[in-house]
Amino acid sequence: MSDPRYKIRVEVVSDYLEDQSSPDDDRYLFSYTVTIRNEGTEAAKLLTRHWIITDGNGLTQEVRGPGVVGEQPRLEPGESFQYTSGTPLSTPMGSMRGSYRMISDEGIEFDAEIKPFGLLGPATLH
Repeated sequence: MSDPRYKIRVEVVSDYLEDQSSPDDDRYLFSYTVTIRNEGTEAAKLLTRHWIITDGNGLTQEVRGPGVVGEQPRLEPGESFQYTSGTPLSTPMGSMRGSYRMISDEGIEFDAEIKPFGLLGPATLH
């Protein structure tokens, strides 16, 4: 939706968790910190999340569910919400993308896009 009343910006910063990973067992753990900012003119509440997680071999996993980290934040215009979560991969690199389903106070549902971001482990850092 390109309606300026319903504009949600999502920014993500990811990090490799070396102390919780086990490369010998093909287990690489990543954290990601998400900032959701309401840049529109109407308040909106986050209803659900949809993640598409792709590992270095191209294997894709989809995750859907209510809210984020047990919450369904409602954001007034100009407000933001930040949380940190994590995901395991069987490869030292991958990517994530997705969307949040939002609803305005007027009952208008729309999606906030989460642009693709990388998950880069130790073998991929240069």
